Amino acid sequence: MALELIHIHKEYASKTGEGPTIALEDIHYRVEAGQFVTFIGPSGCGKTTLLRIVAGLEKVSSGRVILRGEEITGQAGRVGLVFQEYALFPWRTTLENIDMGLEIRGVPKAERRSAALEYIRQFGLSGFEAHYPRQLSGGMQQRVAIARTLVLNPRVVLMDEPFASLDSQTRNALQEFLAGIGQQRNETILFVTHNVDEAVFLSDRIVVLSNRPARIVRDFEVNLPKPRDRTSAECNELRREILKVLGEQKISLAPMASGSLAPIGGEGRGEGAEGS
Repeated sequence: MALELIHIHKEYASKTGEGPTIALEDIHYRVEAGQFVTFIGPSGCGKTTLLRIVAGLEKVSSGRVILRGEEITGQAGRVGLVFQEYALFPWRTTLENIDMGLEIRGVPKAERRSAALEYIRQFGLSGFEAHYPRQLSGGMQQRVAIARTLVLNPRVVLMDEPFASLDSQTRNALQEFLAGIGQQRNETILFVTHNVDEAVFLSDRIVVLSNRPARIVRDFEVNLPKPRDRTSAECNELRREILKVLGEQKISLAPMASGSLAPIGGEGRGEGAEGS
């Protein structure tokens, strides 16, 4: 078992005095080691809030996040987070951005540079070691951001719409790249997207959240072989199923989205709010 979300509840105090806003309510779920799980739901339903809680960046109102038997309370290094906005430091080169976390940890320069160079090779960034973010394409910047996270060897990788700002061709290429990395490294990944096609292409499980207060209304297991043909009849059928569930929830989304986890003890139930 990799990660347990145990009765997670999150609410925010009202600024108008009309009572709290419920963001997440009784999210109870389990993600097995090596699974790629995607969350999909309407904007503002709580997907990003849930990732921030798992990352230890935000406190729950009640409930617990357990990773390999230990509660997450903000410990560094156990969870890696990849943002939509690449969040690269403009004054650092590709090599320096990737080895930054290792530098903060106090890893000797030669060791961290060796590790960063290996990621540069694996991620198709050779020849761009000394380039600054402004000199890289959007797709290359996101590969640098992913490499910067993975070089730290986190137990769980969280990705918050990492490809949303990219054009469709670059997005498809990075989806294929991420799928390959996930298979090679057997990473445990929690992924947020509004793109159903992306979810179907990448995920082992897809979790659909309702409108606020969000609930886990469906947990799809994606039993399709990888690498996947995104135009196959099986992918199209699953896409239709997900869109049907979203439609029943009156969720307005582009015809694409992703996510999926394994509930603890039966059908998942959860409530969520806040941006994603």
